Amino acid sequence: MNIFSLLESQTVLPNLDVKDKTEILHRLVAALEGKVSEEASEKILKAVIEREEIMSTGVGKGLAIPHGKTAAVEQTYAAFAVLKEPVDYEAIDHKPVNMVFLLVGPQSSNSLHIKMLSRISRLMNNSDFRKRLRECTTSEEIIEQFKNEEQVSLSR
Repeated sequence: MNIFSLLESQTVLPNLDVKDKTEILHRLVAALEGKVSEEASEKILKAVIEREEIMSTGVGKGLAIPHGKTAAVEQTYAAFAVLKEPVDYEAIDHKPVNMVFLLVGPQSSNSLHIKMLSRISRLMNNSDFRKRLRECTTSEEIIEQFKNEEQVSLSR
């Protein structure tokens, strides 16, 4: 499974204007509207917030990867945002984040979930890629960047 195949125009939010971590999580889960039921959406948000309470998913370098698993969904979903302004996210490097990648999956798919988190981390570790993402102005441009970067990383 490719990261870019999880992203669609409605789930990619360029220039997202938010004030805090809670608002980011709410907006990213809301981007899944139409893909999941309202009830599933509430359970996704609960799972993601519970995961954040264990430890912040602000992984450094301006990136957060909030994630969670719930029996309310039967497949993996993702949403991605480039923030208009950096926001404090209690990241491990104590710096604000400017990009957030939400990953949610079914309770039963532990190995796929871990593989996808690892793949996101590897892709996002590339500083040139992060810079290109920040320069995008549309959802389509961001998705294209993910597609290109994944193809390049597979050929390495």
